[in-house]
Amino acid sequence: MSGVSSARQQEVQRIVDALSVAIAQHRLKPGVRLVESQIVEALSANRNHVQAALQRLALQKIVTIAPNRGERVARPQAREAREVFIARRAIEGAMIAAITPEKLACHQAEIDAHMQAEKRAIAGEDRRDIVRELSQFHLLLARISDNQVLIEMLENLMVRSSLIVALYQRNDSPACQCQEHSAVINALKAGEVAEAQAMMNEHLLQLEHQLDLDDTPLNALSLRDALLSSS
Repeated sequence: MSGVSSARQQEVQRIVDALSVAIAQHRLKPGVRLVESQIVEALSANRNHVQAALQRLALQKIVTIAPNRGERVARPQAREAREVFIARRAIEGAMIAAITPEKLACHQAEIDAHMQAEKRAIAGEDRRDIVRELSQFHLLLARISDNQVLIEMLENLMVRSSLIVALYQRNDSPACQCQEHSAVINALKAGEVAEAQAMMNEHLLQLEHQLDLDDTPLNALSLRDALLSSS
């Protein structure tokens, strides 16, 4: 029985991950209707598992479920946008405090590979690639911190941040620059934790300042195309 339960949980998590990635990479825009039958088809999934995945995403504030309206990708309000960035500054500050030069050294090859991926994405000028790689930097630091609770909290906040950026970021805003990420890494290598925290705090403030709370673009791929493009 436990084997069946474990398999079900793994399948539900697969669907959660697929939807979360599509949302984080802006393939699914805020407000898009999540039609269960389309998810079932696109992910070759069981409808009961899809329903469980949507309920889990609703608990994480990534999806909304409303009577007679069905499930939709969440559309965070301005207050929630500000609160998400406040939470990120607190969590990422704590995350950086947990990263020692020794932990960093253990992940040096992964860090180097990621920084190269950031540079390639920026050089390629593909907005979706840039969003993906620059967001992954924050999740990489979370993994290096080796604090599972912080990792889970940041994973949720990063997806919600993607919704906020999709809704509110000005079209003329510069992308998050990999030089800022390199500066944080260099400070951590030198053991300058307070300096690294200050850099990350300023970095996140700058990202928040790029938001225009009156700008709400809604161009989107279809649900089916967004999920299929991640496979």
